Amino acid sequence: MKETLPSVIEEYEKIPFQEFTRKAYLNYSMYVILDRALPHIGDGLKPVQRRIVYSMSQLGLSSTAKFKKSARTVGDVLGKFHPHGDTACYEAMVLMAQPFSLRYPLVHGQGNWGDPNDPKSFAAMRYTESKLSKYADILLDELDLGTCDWRPNFDGTLKEPTLLPARLPNLLLNGTTGIAVGMATSMLPHNLREVAKALIHLIENENANIDEICKCIKGPDFPTDAEIITPVSEIQQTYKTGTGRIKLRATYQIEDGEIVFCALPFHSSTEKIYEQIAAQMEAKKLPMVSDIRDESDHEEPTRLVVIPRSNRIDYEALVDHLFVSTDLERSYSVNMNMIGINGRPEVKNLLTLLKEWLRFRADTVKRKLRFRLEKICTRLHILEGFQIAYLNIDEVIHIIRTADKPKNKLIKVFNLSEIQATAILEIRLRQLAKLEEIKLLSEIKELDAQKTILEKLLSSEEAFKAYMIDEIKSDAKKYGDKRRSPIKERQEAEAFSATDILDIEPVTIILSQNGWIRSAKGHDIDPAKVKFKSGDALMSFLRTKSDKPVVFLDNYGRSYMLFSHALPSARSNGEPLTGHLSLQPDVTIPFMLSRDNEDLFLVGSDNGCGFVIEFSNFLTTYKNGKAVISIKKGFHLLAPEQVPDLETDRIVAITSQGRLLIFPANQLPKLKKGQGNKIITIPKKQLDSDDPEKLKLLKILPLNSNLVIHSGKHFLRLNPGNQIDYTGMRGYRGKKLPRGYQIVDKIEVIPVKPADKTNI
Repeated sequence: MKETLPSVIEEYEKIPFQEFTRKAYLNYSMYVILDRALPHIGDGLKPVQRRIVYSMSQLGLSSTAKFKKSARTVGDVLGKFHPHGDTACYEAMVLMAQPFSLRYPLVHGQGNWGDPNDPKSFAAMRYTESKLSKYADILLDELDLGTCDWRPNFDGTLKEPTLLPARLPNLLLNGTTGIAVGMATSMLPHNLREVAKALIHLIENENANIDEICKCIKGPDFPTDAEIITPVSEIQQTYKTGTGRIKLRATYQIEDGEIVFCALPFHSSTEKIYEQIAAQMEAKKLPMVSDIRDESDHEEPTRLVVIPRSNRIDYEALVDHLFVSTDLERSYSVNMNMIGINGRPEVKNLLTLLKEWLRFRADTVKRKLRFRLEKICTRLHILEGFQIAYLNIDEVIHIIRTADKPKNKLIKVFNLSEIQATAILEIRLRQLAKLEEIKLLSEIKELDAQKTILEKLLSSEEAFKAYMIDEIKSDAKKYGDKRRSPIKERQEAEAFSATDILDIEPVTIILSQNGWIRSAKGHDIDPAKVKFKSGDALMSFLRTKSDKPVVFLDNYGRSYMLFSHALPSARSNGEPLTGHLSLQPDVTIPFMLSRDNEDLFLVGSDNGCGFVIEFSNFLTTYKNGKAVISIKKGFHLLAPEQVPDLETDRIVAITSQGRLLIFPANQLPKLKKGQGNKIITIPKKQLDSDDPEKLKLLKILPLNSNLVIHSGKHFLRLNPGNQIDYTGMRGYRGKKLPRGYQIVDKIEVIPVKPADKTNI
């Protein structure tokens, strides 16, 4: 057994694993691309759609026939041509029947085939009935005229068409979407009359450019009355490249002070939009809206009513916000990827698509004309044999009655072909009447005229073009309709900002020692008297307005931001700040700020360095904040001070050993972040000692203000004249305060009253 094993293995082909996987994946991807996901440029159908249409035609389900159960069609499709899942097959059939999904439906359904709010709410195939629509005739009318190639079905028992002989570019008219392996397609629907006009122009002007074609085809035409608001230049650019985006916007009207949306973008649902608006109302993002109603019914499939609280609101601003924040405005990608005549997938621009489809159509028409010409020639050949038989009727009858092999003798005596001789032998006696001979001559004359016309069409390029144009015009008149989606120039919609919809009012932000945050209405509240959880107490508070952002500075110099209106009410204990911000376990929030973006602040640490910063540089949308003030290990952030006037204000710096320095605020740099410059000099040996000297207090001193220094129960008042003794340049060592005032607890700035200025 062991000896024979190697010889058995050698009988099998050996290939590298990577080569095997490459081939297997390539074969799979090509199958998905060519036989499942991408449409063909010729008839614009995927294989499952083509098989459904063909099967329905074979079942006799034409547009004039009676309806049959959809299960019958699906069974035929699966059993004869498409051995896949019945659910997927039926869903593809449903899509072809929904007038809100296809611009020109291929299937006419009876029963529940879904609705725009829920396209997949259709009934099971055992309940619905269907037949082909009139539009499907453009795919099937020429099927039996020798216009297409045929191939065996999956089990080789039947034949199916490789492509249907479409008389119009169905791919452009109905559009399609599909996802293959490594590629996808997204074709949007277009208006039949516009496409026909472009085709005729291209037939008459072979050198026409895409700009001329865009004059015929204005843009996509969806099965909805919603507006296309993409600029014309962008639409044309999309047609030139084969890729882009098209934006649709719902249409509305004002009725008795109410906003009524009467047409939604393609595949938008009133139910979903209703939920989106209701969610904003619940989140108090639409305080100007009092109610919303969905009044859609069979008579008015789309009627969504938004009821404002007052007729004094800005309707356009409200509608613009709804466009941005809901599916009342949607954009659709364009990726004109398809299988071309050469059988390869490729992204084509509009001009290439139309030219290639015209080549497909020209080849189809020529095959149809040649097929008809061949049929006419065959019939004329038989009729010529009949004519010979009528002219020699007695002799023909005699040969038939007496000859052992009448066919061979007829061929020999009258120089007939085998086909003619067979046809003569099959003539019935009643066809030998004189009247039949007259009909024969009339038919020959008529067929000769048709033959002449067909030969001219096939030989003359101008006549052939005119014939194609007449066919396109006839189909456009029969199946065409007016454009549904108007193309409008509209401004870009903008949503409300959070502050636009707020009632601006004073609020007090309260932060507890355990990190719980809340917001109380008004500035008259006393934060010290607010109740806290057991074991918790007041950390800090901030008086601001509801439309202002609140900046939190942590002990490491990082800034965080929250909006006042987003904070919980003070009626409760609030919420943990960690629920809003990503804070490290050892982080504390000692300071809160809230001002206008251009306001200036003095920031510094107790190592004696600092700088001036705009409030806007504190702002950040990141939950984990951003680094603003660089603080060396072992040092701490001092309370930030607002700088009202950088040019006239002065900075007061006091160290822990009682050294005071006053200098102009404009000597400190304005920075966005960093450590800053030296405010007051503290010798390194003093910083590194066991009892280090540090910068203890920073204060902004406006011009003509008194400085009051508190030390225990005592205080020292320095008027502007006395302040000169402590004034110097930024970075100086400073001057020691008098004995008894060197341990400073706090400092106060008191503006000088007009009556006091005489004493300065």
